[in-house]
Amino acid sequence: MLDDFLVRAMLGGVGVALVAGPLGCVVVWRRMAYFGGALAHSALLGVALGLLLAIDIRLATLAICVLFALLLGRLQRRRELATDTLLGVFAETSLALGLVALSFMETVRIDLMAYLFGDVLAIGRGDLLWIWVGGLAVLAALAALWEPLLRITLHAELAQAEGLAVEPVRYAFMLLIALTVAMAMKIVGILLIVALLIIPAAAARPFARNPEQMALATAALGALAVALGIFGSLTFDTPSGPSIVVAMASLFGLSLCLGGLRLMGRRVG
Repeated sequence: MLDDFLVRAMLGGVGVALVAGPLGCVVVWRRMAYFGGALAHSALLGVALGLLLAIDIRLATLAICVLFALLLGRLQRRRELATDTLLGVFAETSLALGLVALSFMETVRIDLMAYLFGDVLAIGRGDLLWIWVGGLAVLAALAALWEPLLRITLHAELAQAEGLAVEPVRYAFMLLIALTVAMAMKIVGILLIVALLIIPAAAARPFARNPEQMALATAALGALAVALGIFGSLTFDTPSGPSIVVAMASLFGLSLCLGGLRLMGRRVG
């Protein structure tokens, strides 16, 4: 019989993996990993804001992530700075601001490591509700945006010439990333969220024949990595968030090996 905390950890981790999988596929296709990292770093500022204003930390984190997503989307349209430079400035500045803000809260005691690297074993029922309700909303919105996103990814200029509203779709996708970051913070932590978005997608990519197959395979691999990471954390008494990422990296390594063997087999055949 599994303990309640382990059941909650599995349900929460799998819930986030199922959402991050299809979303991560688009992140990989559109090469937006650094954008996800910048949003993830801003989450710590949301934690500080929630503590300062005595409001729900998850809502404060979501608000900050949404604000940063909109601001980054706006600034990316300007040409004064390259996109990777702009994202680097935002990522490091937001993380630093969050750490500085938390250092001034001497009367508030928080487990900073849990926010930075996750604590999936401490998930409560309120967290599960937040993850699954928010996750279903993200997946529903992503399903509605799926075809436009694929068209923009293949050729944004052509999609716009055909009458597709490129900018609203792009902003909507950024907001979905922001919501996913806010949900995933408790699972793998602020510093490791990007791994949840990109590693399962990278592992599934060599074996998918179409975008939908890749989305399903990515969600399955993410869920498997969560399960392996949680049990590994319990077995070896290691941090849960990093253990999940190590499990993802192991699956990615296995994917590379199998992909290489598959390619060699085709050449021999």
